[in-house]
Amino acid sequence: MVRPRKSRKVCCLPQNNIYGPLNTSQGSNESIIMTVEEYEAIRLMDMEGLNQEESAEMMGVARSTIQRIYEQARKKMAQSLVEGKVMRIEGGNFELCKSEQICGSGFCHRHRHGRK
Repeated sequence: MVRPRKSRKVCCLPQNNIYGPLNTSQGSNESIIMTVEEYEAIRLMDMEGLNQEESAEMMGVARSTIQRIYEQARKKMAQSLVEGKVMRIEGGNFELCKSEQICGSGFCHRHRHGRK
């Protein structure tokens, strides 16, 4: 029997959720979907500078899970850049942190910028 998937903790949704080439009339209408938890892994590791273990703790998953999520996100970003495809950030299996909750070590995007 397959174990049910745990929701990943995410501090906030991205302000912009569509990225891609400006000259979209030349490309196909096919787009790449990056999940919200993939976006959060990129934010924590590449923007905040956390390592895999710290990022995994922030998202409430195992280190091996964050490694897999991060690799999938990087591959999608590369595909969008190289193939000139639009990338959308949507969906996934996540839970937003609650406004009264303080997320671990102060790297919560929502609380640091005063968002709710």
